[in-house]
Amino acid sequence: MITQQEPDLNLNHLKLYYGKLFPFADLCRWVSYGNDAKHPGCDQSYMGRREFSFTLVDDIYLRFQSFNNAHELENSVKEKSPVKIDIGPVYSVDPAKRYAYAQSENNVFAPVERELIFDIDMTDYDDVRYCCSGADVCLVCWPLMTIAIKVIDTSLRDDFGFKHVLWVYSGRRGVHCWVCDGKARRLSNEQRGAIADYFRVYKGNENSHKKVSLTGAALHPFLATSYTNVLKDYFEKNLLTGQNLLATEERYEKILSMIPDESIASELRGRWHDSRRSSSAKEDINVVRWEQLKQLLQSGKHKAQGLRRCVEEIVFSFTYPRLDMEVSKHMNHLLKAPFCVHPKTGRVCVPIDPNRCDEFDPTTVPTLSQLIEELNYEGSRSDVDGAELNRTSLGHAITLFRSSFLHPLLKVCKEEIENSYNVKLQQSKNSLGW
Repeated sequence: MITQQEPDLNLNHLKLYYGKLFPFADLCRWVSYGNDAKHPGCDQSYMGRREFSFTLVDDIYLRFQSFNNAHELENSVKEKSPVKIDIGPVYSVDPAKRYAYAQSENNVFAPVERELIFDIDMTDYDDVRYCCSGADVCLVCWPLMTIAIKVIDTSLRDDFGFKHVLWVYSGRRGVHCWVCDGKARRLSNEQRGAIADYFRVYKGNENSHKKVSLTGAALHPFLATSYTNVLKDYFEKNLLTGQNLLATEERYEKILSMIPDESIASELRGRWHDSRRSSSAKEDINVVRWEQLKQLLQSGKHKAQGLRRCVEEIVFSFTYPRLDMEVSKHMNHLLKAPFCVHPKTGRVCVPIDPNRCDEFDPTTVPTLSQLIEELNYEGSRSDVDGAELNRTSLGHAITLFRSSFLHPLLKVCKEEIENSYNVKLQQSKNSLGW
């Protein structure tokens, strides 16, 4: 299990981390989207209209901070040593000067750009995991986050055509997703809500027996692909046995309550109650009971009753991503910046490669104290050349951020700025033509 509390976050260590390791330049190059270059098509005010929020010790919040470049952000962070840095939207005007525009009708203070974001938290899965609860996370329940990354990332790219998607470990019990394509950043709240609703399947609450209802003659292609390529295998190969979903009466009753035909539920209940042990000592009781349930629900005599879909509904209930819908629907939501240190665990919010997310292990993510030890060790060596970052376990995470996300993104941003500028230049020439 992940240790959820480092003994009092060491502020001196945090200052050293900000001074030696935090990638200010990379972060600002990202949220500038190429507008920090010298090209005449760049919007020089872009970075300065982005909101940053600092959380200081004792839960002191500093909202609507703004910085024109990485140097200003770095100086402010080093001065204040925030325990958390959040990133907000790009506003119509500098958010730090919002009051100056409050009475003006021509300059309404409002968000005009914001990455499409998703926040997935393990606590929303507490009704389907038995290994942990609340803020605790372990390698038995972490596959639920792996499933979420695989399902959402595939759909964002294949169904919506987005290319620049950043996944980040929250540092404690979940993952964050930033969709950074230009068309994603310029979505209205209504459009964001429509995309969030596209992913909405889990609609139950803690008092609902049936939390997923898959209606219609056939599954939507996105749901069918998710079920076939991700959900089914993870449920049967990881969660079923890892969480012992059918091992006890209390647990299998939760699944039986999802079957609408009481006669079938009663038949399974009778079988499982009478044979407390697996029919074969070599077989896991969860696997045996799941195969019995599937055989009964998917047999030909029940096909006409629509019970075949019930197996899929059970799998979706236990595995399908559970999003914080409000975070995705509104432009003005804040989200924690990558490479922050989580104040409760001391772990760094590192990027996750969606193509290798099943290899990600949250228990091995670098902690603040570990990084400081590595810095101290390197500092004691005589051949230190100043490249502190590459000598710590954070080096790989920043390399991943640059190579798989930042560099491809900035290449496209540069092309978009140049193309937009050339179009405007040509239009200007045409308007001046005789």
